[in-house]
Amino acid sequence: MSSSRPLPKAYYQYLHELQAVDFVLVELSLYLDTHGDDTQALAQFQQFQKRKHNLVAQFESSFGPLYEYGGSPTDPKHWEWADPPWPWQV
Repeated sequence: MSSSRPLPKAYYQYLHELQAVDFVLVELSLYLDTHGDDTQALAQFQQFQKRKHNLVAQFESSFGPLYEYGGSPTDPKHWEWADPPWPWQV
């Protein structure tokens, strides 16, 4: 399925920032696996968790669900996940 409507610049900006935040979270997770008592790293991880949560909420309020399998709120009258484009299609 492809989208016939052009996507706004903000759509791509959100996805780009989410990818960057996810990268930081993965790297911090790997670091914390071996340095679990590093309070600075834990604080950074929590900061980026909050940032990701806020970005996802902003993206979904503007463009619809970002995650499947219960990770995003759903519209009680329409299954929005089926509406393109899906994040991996852009």
